[in-house]
Amino acid sequence: MTLRIVVADDHTVVREGFAALLAAQPDFEVVGQAEDGILAERLAVELRPDVVLMDIRMPRQDGVTATRRLLRETPDTRVLILTTFDLDAYVYEALRAGASGFLLKDSTAGQVVDGVRVVAAGDALLAPSVTRRLIAEFAARPVAAEGKQLTELTARESEVLVLVARGLSNVEIAAALTVTEHTVKTHVSRLLGKLGLRDRAQAVAVAYESGLVSPGNDASLPRVSAKSRPRSDDR
Repeated sequence: MTLRIVVADDHTVVREGFAALLAAQPDFEVVGQAEDGILAERLAVELRPDVVLMDIRMPRQDGVTATRRLLRETPDTRVLILTTFDLDAYVYEALRAGASGFLLKDSTAGQVVDGVRVVAAGDALLAPSVTRRLIAEFAARPVAAEGKQLTELTARESEVLVLVARGLSNVEIAAALTVTEHTVKTHVSRLLGKLGLRDRAQAVAVAYESGLVSPGNDASLPRVSAKSRPRSDDR
């Protein structure tokens, strides 16, 4: 299947460079380029791409606002945010806006290509350096009370959510819990549905915001209070 991509960046050389890189892949088609957030939003709504490679800071409309607005119209589109160290303050808001992943602008060609494929497949992509800053952002925020939605999760789904929030892949989660990868995929799908989330990236935000996972806590199991204990079945 050919993945249809829109590239949005206000720097012409950067935008065209990414577009050329992606267009060189046999299973990619770059269907549009945008030099600002308004055009990125317009192209996404008109062209319905599989992935939008989105810069954060652009004229007329920033990438976070463009992400939030275009996903209202094209919920099946995945947004892969391009960020730099000095723009990481925007990472949290982009995640809340519905972005499926983040790449640093100094990523290698292979990392960019792989990143597009990862988010197109429905997985989250968080570069380690971005993840560290994201966790620091959560650490600076007051922990919200655990939402009622979390009580709908089974004990196993809560375990899986914790491991997703810590950045483990399905294969790694399967190994940690001694279950099959298919079982992990089923749990991830169910917990996303119960929490009303688009993808794993938003699951990370919910896990930290709810207090289910806390920065610096290396425990392997979720912390469950008596009043919000998840159901124990593993169906």
